[in-house]
Amino acid sequence: MNAKTLILLALQLAIMGTVFTYGLQAKRDDLLYVIQRPGLLVRSLLSVLVIMPLVVGGCVYFLDLPQSTAVVLTALSISPVPPLLPQKQERAGGVAPYGLGLLVVLALASIVTAPLSTAFFDWLFALPLAMAPGAITKIVLKMIIAPLAAGVLVMWLAPRAAQHLLAPVRRIANVLLIGGVLVLLAGTWHATWSATGQWTVVALVAFVLAGLLIGHWMGRPEPAHESVLALASASRHPAIALALAAANLPDAQFAPTLVLYLILCTLLTIPYVKWQRRRAA
Repeated sequence: MNAKTLILLALQLAIMGTVFTYGLQAKRDDLLYVIQRPGLLVRSLLSVLVIMPLVVGGCVYFLDLPQSTAVVLTALSISPVPPLLPQKQERAGGVAPYGLGLLVVLALASIVTAPLSTAFFDWLFALPLAMAPGAITKIVLKMIIAPLAAGVLVMWLAPRAAQHLLAPVRRIANVLLIGGVLVLLAGTWHATWSATGQWTVVALVAFVLAGLLIGHWMGRPEPAHESVLALASASRHPAIALALAAANLPDAQFAPTLVLYLILCTLLTIPYVKWQRRRAA
């Protein structure tokens, strides 16, 4: 098992652990929050699954991007599962049930939309991408549905144990996520710096800012919905994007561009979260 495999495993465990903690706190109404609001559901799906891939298509068409950047952007845009969303949206004054319900809906919808999106990008830009429904189903079930269901089951069968598990599992997941990103950064800092050229930074910044603006606008008129959808549109977990990219081009180096995206996304979303927190106060 090489270093790349270990890092990917750490990120996968981080996302599974994070989603498991959501299940430990979930209520039935939380999971149905988006389904019970059809208008919000449609706007959410359009923002994350339709408009953001079109934004990426514009970046690939108008900017002279290296192949690794184009593939990473595409993988990010069709990976609509931001597992840290419920944590971020709470700091931004969002509605917790909306964040959790959106996580589940987007995970299930991506089983259909991810293969369609990869086929679209391959046809339009000749990007070497392909994703069978079975492949994305396996990722979604393993990294989202299964840990969420396990957490819900523990909460229903042993609510006291769920309370005791919540804090330690969350800490372990955060350590794995931060550790995985730091190892990536330490091992790829030179390549990450080199990746700042060739319009890569412009494309990544455009992706994050477009996600914040589009999600915020599509989440109106409720401020609590604005923050959740804005962060969901702009913030994507690196594990799924890396898995999608590596499955298509296993020999390519995507880590530097993904690390650069994480840095830029973190920096660009901080002012938005603070602004929304002040509005909610």
